[in-house]
Amino acid sequence: MFTRDSFAGWYRNRFVWVAVILLAVSATAVVLVNSAGSEAGPADVKSQIMARMRTVLEQADPAQHQHQHHATQVNSEGDKQPPIVCGVHVYGFEPTDVTALADVDRVYGFHLCGIAAPDTPWDWAVKLVGPLIMDMSIDPPGIQVVEATEDTRFIDRLREMFPDPYEAQAEKEALSESEMADLRRRYDAAAGL
Repeated sequence: MFTRDSFAGWYRNRFVWVAVILLAVSATAVVLVNSAGSEAGPADVKSQIMARMRTVLEQADPAQHQHQHHATQVNSEGDKQPPIVCGVHVYGFEPTDVTALADVDRVYGFHLCGIAAPDTPWDWAVKLVGPLIMDMSIDPPGIQVVEATEDTRFIDRLREMFPDPYEAQAEKEALSESEMADLRRRYDAAAGL
């Protein structure tokens, strides 16, 4: 049977345990809040590169996705062309040890862009797709896509252009599921779907 003294001892111990649990929960909450706050913007160089690549590709004229100079998207009648919506994947960049976007010279990656003509579903959109190299040392960045030529097959051209560490990735990797879902969502919004 509980006596007054045994009950007080149990009660005191219960408060000790509740205090320990509350401290642990508070510490976990602080860690979660701090880590969530640090992800609000592009936190690392790779995320910053992806954002920059996407911006450059979406502002480039479709015909210029393989050239260094970009013009405003205007047709012969002076009307704005439909927006380009892109998803990108970064295989790597040079120099590999940089800690700031401004120090990146060259990016090796993949792009999938759709020209968002009004009311045109994704499956019917004109698409620009494939591995690319972006020269970030110039402004605006230069875009060089991998293309077959009369003398060279696509795979051979890719192997000529990409360094060994990125060549294997470029042969098989494309967009992640989350990047593809984001691309489709942004495309549908741009096409008015």
